[in-house]
Amino acid sequence: QGQEKLSCNPKKENGTHVVLCELGNPMKAGARITVDMELSVSGLEDMGDAITFHLQLRSKNSPSPSNASVTVTVPVEAEAEMELRGNSLPAVMVLPTSWHRLEGSQRLEDHGIKVEHVYELHNKGPGTVSGVTLSLAVPHLLGDHVVLYLLELGTEGGMNCSHHPALNPDQV
Repeated sequence: QGQEKLSCNPKKENGTHVVLCELGNPMKAGARITVDMELSVSGLEDMGDAITFHLQLRSKNSPSPSNASVTVTVPVEAEAEMELRGNSLPAVMVLPTSWHRLEGSQRLEDHGIKVEHVYELHNKGPGTVSGVTLSLAVPHLLGDHVVLYLLELGTEGGMNCSHHPALNPDQV
């Protein structure tokens, strides 16, 4: 008839995480109760697509083989919002129409003006992410003409990177 907060205590029992909730003592014979539980579970990133709870009603007073037990499976959906930010330094580059790169030169300035592109991939949460793949296509050729001479590719923050075979082909 009334609503009461349950007193629940988490503990480990035989390698399993258990939450014990005291429903009331003594309880009248034939009493019927309804319990709504809200559980907050962390660290579900590697749990797969569902988590299973085993719920059981036990009585301390009279052990009975009819102790009710039910299994509840709840789907797990990871949520994370990724954001990609990019910047080019300088932001605008205009080459003279008469400029041509010097074939065979090992000097950077003979291959063009340095333009640096920086991309940042951010996880805005709330969940963590792993196994993210970012594919970035850079137009380095226009027909047979070099538009951008790709010199190097670097990463920060423990990321693995594979690069296009056209990276620094003249070993400048």
